[in-house]
Amino acid sequence: MPETENVIKERKKREKELLVEKIREMPIIQVACHKAGVARATFYRWKHEDLAFSKACDEAMQEGIEFVNDLSESQVVALIKKERIPAITLWLKNHHPTYGAKVRTAPQQCEVNLTPEQEAVVRRALKIHGVKKPWRRKRMT
Repeated sequence: MPETENVIKERKKREKELLVEKIREMPIIQVACHKAGVARATFYRWKHEDLAFSKACDEAMQEGIEFVNDLSESQVVALIKKERIPAITLWLKNHHPTYGAKVRTAPQQCEVNLTPEQEAVVRRALKIHGVKKPWRRKRMT
């Protein structure tokens, strides 16, 4: 019986190593599990039960994501060299502050309590610029 257990442990160890390698190659769990021949439920059970395996998977996932990012970026650069406008636009929006996303804010109303002297100055300035009755004064009750 112990020999059977050793065979199972060795097979499980090989499957885990293969799965970690597949995650490193393709950081999508479903795809990595399929390529390694391991069910997703088994992967998640192993990850929950085995801290070292979980850590190895997390590291492999990060390496895989970095690999895919590098690959994607090189493809974008290749398209830029071919003068493809969408690739140029994508690059500029994400790497140049002039072309990046603009933050827009909606105007907000706020109430400011002015002293009578301040209110007189504001009214005089608005009158000079031709603005009549810029606000309605709330009556205090």
